[in-house]
Amino acid sequence: MADDFLSTQRAALIAAAVATISDPVERYNMLTLLLKLVTNDIKAAKADVASQLKQEDRTWDEVGELLGVTGSRAEQISRAAR
Repeated sequence: MADDFLSTQRAALIAAAVATISDPVERYNMLTLLLKLVTNDIKAAKADVASQLKQEDRTWDEVGELLGVTGSRAEQISRAAR
């Protein structure tokens, strides 16, 4: 729960900081950069999860089933951070 609160607070601070950028093009560019950074962080975190599940002696098909994707997709996800 504390992590949820901190994430919400962090998101609010980022939104407030971006809102202070008066030039719409600069604001748009900053939002694009932030989205890219967050997307990369999420991909890396998902890759860590898939790799951890695989290291627990599961097949890729079993990992995929747990993640709601195919086994080959689970393997692809695990390589995203490389």
